[in-house]
Amino acid sequence: MPLQVLIADDHPMFRKGLRTLLNSLPETAVVGEATNGAAAVEMALALRPDVILMDLQMPEGGGLAAIRRLVQAWPEARILVVTLFEDDESVFTALKVGARGYVLKDAEEGEIARALQAVAQGEAIFSPTIAARLMDYFAAGRALPQVATFPDLTEREREILARIARGRSNAEIADELVISLKTVRNHASNIFNKLQVADRTQAAIRAREAGLG
Repeated sequence: MPLQVLIADDHPMFRKGLRTLLNSLPETAVVGEATNGAAAVEMALALRPDVILMDLQMPEGGGLAAIRRLVQAWPEARILVVTLFEDDESVFTALKVGARGYVLKDAEEGEIARALQAVAQGEAIFSPTIAARLMDYFAAGRALPQVATFPDLTEREREILARIARGRSNAEIADELVISLKTVRNHASNIFNKLQVADRTQAAIRAREAGLG
């Protein structure tokens, strides 16, 4: 049986390219495509594919949140990150939350195909530049970079979440950050969505547990 693959990426042209590549290989078959983090989790849990190809920057929670939720619900999930981002925080956060491999979108088609097979077989695999960075860290004996608290949130969203954890109202937050009340409300809504909480009380609890506020 060919490997069943789920593609999670919000860029139509890239999805099309991956789908064309994978469907041209006799050993792989695309069984689904998701365009945001929430859909990726839902489809992966319903389809249980052999490998999930996951972008990091997507709407509705993004890839990092999707990986975290997937691994919590399905620890055997085999996830290969395929993304444009090669900064240390993205790489180490993806590995920390449960990705099995990490390749860049500019990789050759053969490299992506090999990475897919490797992850399906339970191996860890990285693009050459990512592997070199990991080797440099370990060879130099350096500590792994600190992963930002709630990495799916933007810096502004973390600022607002910290103030929510301190009990500030939206109006007070708007005054402190010199932004409009509407902007605060929009950010708060995004925060609740990314943290998968129902209201500011639950968000405040999550923030305090993580040391914010």
